[in-house]
Amino acid sequence: MIPKRREHFPALSIARALRYPNYRLWFAGQSVSLIGTWMQLVAQQWVVYEMTGSKFLLGAVAFAGSLPTFFLMLPAGVLADRVPRRSILLYTQTASMILAFMLMLLLAVGRLEVWHVFVMATLLGVVNSVDAPARQAFTIEIIDDRDDLPNAIALNSTMFNLARVIGPAAAGLILATWGAVWCFGVNGASFIAVLAGLLLMRIPSSLPRAAEEPARQVREGVRYAFNHPVILPLILLTVVSGVFPFSYSTLLPAFAVEVVHRGETALGLLTAAVGIGAVLSSLFMASRAQKEKWAGRLLLGSILFPFSLLLFSFSGSFALSLALLVCAGFGLVVQNTSINSVIQTLVDDNLRGRIMSIYLLAFFGAVPIGALQAGIVAQALGPGTGLALSAGLGILLVAAIYAAHPGLRRI
Repeated sequence: MIPKRREHFPALSIARALRYPNYRLWFAGQSVSLIGTWMQLVAQQWVVYEMTGSKFLLGAVAFAGSLPTFFLMLPAGVLADRVPRRSILLYTQTASMILAFMLMLLLAVGRLEVWHVFVMATLLGVVNSVDAPARQAFTIEIIDDRDDLPNAIALNSTMFNLARVIGPAAAGLILATWGAVWCFGVNGASFIAVLAGLLLMRIPSSLPRAAEEPARQVREGVRYAFNHPVILPLILLTVVSGVFPFSYSTLLPAFAVEVVHRGETALGLLTAAVGIGAVLSSLFMASRAQKEKWAGRLLLGSILFPFSLLLFSFSGSFALSLALLVCAGFGLVVQNTSINSVIQTLVDDNLRGRIMSIYLLAFFGAVPIGALQAGIVAQALGPGTGLALSAGLGILLVAAIYAAHPGLRRI
């Protein structure tokens, strides 16, 4: 056990969850796999835009990929409370690998069409809906000291956002040099790392799994979340973030082509700029992942994220746009890590999978709605105006939630 005095040296405690062998395997495998995932996301966006030139279809593909969330996320939370979570992850990661290789093969033989992308995005949405609650609830099983849970959550965010920097930047270079087929292939191969890590883990005896009827378990989780004075407004903030400011990600290809006029390389740089801010934010949160001061961090992230995007929507300078996206990435991760850590700290183990599925449904269910509305507005008014409206509404709704739920200021 690392001595308690480590709390006096926050810079030395950034990676304390890496003390645990299971978490080290998870961190290493996911770090590789997530780079491939980001490469595929950027390549998929580019392929759709290159084939059609339609901003609406960019939003529609994102909507198709997230649509299964509405129907599967809550049942998947029950599954994560009943079935060993490592087993779920082995199946879902294998399925994701197969889908990536299918995209690669279709594009390699010249048979890929837009409807194929829609189908693959929808199938991947099904897989991710089952994967996400198990993934979030799994963290508690691969660390030995629950006091390190906030640090592990922050490190999860760090590896996700390091991949957000490396993956899009690599995708931009590979798209310009060899084409999207290589992005899909690298993503498929990257799943070998996470599957190997999961198989090598030594997981202790599983926590007792609830045996009640599944529909009753869903209702129990929903009642708990919506009657909780802190979890409910946190879920509302998550919905607002997903529907409005997060829609920026759908419009980045249009910004790269129509606003900054720099094509594939600009798309990679714009996406990577968000990732740079997110990595800085993740390291900041990992070094300060104690239970106090969550209220201030949550407020900072909830305002900084949409406000930076509002300024970005009016920026006429590529350098300024990159700087504003760094700020947006910083705010996004501060908000998301704060919400995730507070919820996981408050919830009981026997409800963990279900409550995390509700939190994930709030975000991933909101994102396709935001993507669709962003695509429609941007098609009619242009990407800058579309993003400005989304970010402005996000700021107003965050203020309304804080006014209606003063408990957020006392977390």
